[in-house]
Amino acid sequence: MPVTKTAKRALRVSKRKQLVNKIIISRLEAAIREAKKGRKKASIIKAISLADRAAKKKIIHKNKAARIKSQLTKK
Repeated sequence: MPVTKTAKRALRVSKRKQLVNKIIISRLEAAIREAKKGRKKASIIKAISLADRAAKKKIIHKNKAARIKSQLTKK
Protein backbone atom coordinates (compact mmCIF):
# COMPACT_ATOMS: atom_id res chain seq x y z
CA MET A 1 0.00 0.00 0.00
CA PRO A 2 1.16 3.54 -0.67
CA VAL A 3 2.65 5.38 2.29
CA THR A 4 3.22 8.94 1.15
CA LYS A 5 0.55 11.48 0.28
CA THR A 6 1.62 11.68 -3.36
CA ALA A 7 1.67 7.90 -3.70
CA LYS A 8 -1.89 7.70 -2.37
CA ARG A 9 -2.97 10.35 -4.84
CA ALA A 10 -1.24 8.51 -7.68
CA LEU A 11 -3.06 5.32 -6.72
CA ARG A 12 -6.44 7.09 -6.84
CA VAL A 13 -5.65 8.60 -10.22
CA SER A 14 -4.45 5.32 -11.69
CA LYS A 15 -7.60 3.52 -10.49
CA ARG A 16 -9.80 6.14 -12.17
CA LYS A 17 -7.81 5.89 -15.39
CA GLN A 18 -8.01 2.10 -15.25
CA LEU A 19 -11.82 2.27 -15.10
CA VAL A 20 -11.99 4.69 -18.02
CA ASN A 21 -9.59 2.60 -20.09
CA LYS A 22 -11.57 -0.56 -19.33
CA ILE A 23 -14.77 1.11 -20.57
CA ILE A 24 -13.09 2.25 -23.78
CA ILE A 25 -11.62 -1.20 -24.46
CA SER A 26 -14.93 -2.96 -23.80
CA ARG A 27 -16.76 -0.59 -26.16
CA LEU A 28 -14.12 -1.20 -28.82
CA GLU A 29 -14.34 -4.98 -28.46
CA ALA A 30 -18.15 -4.89 -28.64
CA ALA A 31 -18.02 -2.71 -31.75
CA ILE A 32 -15.52 -5.09 -33.39
CA ARG A 33 -17.73 -8.10 -32.64
CA GLU A 34 -20.76 -6.30 -34.06
CA ALA A 35 -18.85 -5.20 -37.19
CA LYS A 36 -17.54 -8.71 -37.86
CA LYS A 37 -20.94 -10.27 -37.28
CA GLY A 38 -23.17 -7.74 -39.04
CA ARG A 39 -20.81 -6.57 -41.79
CA LYS A 40 -22.68 -3.29 -42.07
CA LYS A 41 -20.76 -0.29 -43.30
CA ALA A 42 -21.89 1.92 -40.41
CA SER A 43 -20.80 -0.60 -37.75
CA ILE A 44 -17.43 -1.08 -39.45
CA ILE A 45 -16.84 2.68 -39.56
CA LYS A 46 -17.80 2.96 -35.89
CA ALA A 47 -15.36 0.21 -34.88
CA ILE A 48 -12.56 1.79 -36.93
CA SER A 49 -13.25 5.15 -35.29
CA LEU A 50 -13.14 3.63 -31.80
CA ALA A 51 -9.87 1.85 -32.64
CA ASP A 52 -8.33 5.13 -33.82
CA ARG A 53 -9.44 6.93 -30.66
CA ALA A 54 -8.08 4.19 -28.41
CA ALA A 55 -4.74 4.30 -30.24
CA LYS A 56 -4.64 8.09 -30.01
CA LYS A 57 -5.12 7.91 -26.22
CA LYS A 58 -2.47 5.14 -26.11
CA ILE A 59 -4.89 2.61 -24.65
CA ILE A 60 -4.03 0.19 -27.44
CA HIS A 61 -0.90 0.20 -29.60
CA LYS A 62 -1.13 1.97 -32.96
CA ASN A 63 -0.14 -1.24 -34.79
CA LYS A 64 -2.99 -3.11 -33.07
CA ALA A 65 -5.37 -0.40 -34.27
CA ALA A 66 -3.96 -0.79 -37.78
CA ARG A 67 -4.51 -4.56 -37.65
CA ILE A 68 -8.09 -4.08 -36.47
CA LYS A 69 -8.79 -1.59 -39.24
CA SER A 70 -7.22 -3.87 -41.84
CA GLN A 71 -9.27 -6.86 -40.76
CA LEU A 72 -12.48 -4.86 -40.80
CA THR A 73 -11.90 -3.30 -44.21
CA LYS A 74 -11.41 -6.78 -45.66
CA LYS A 75 -14.97 -7.55 -44.62
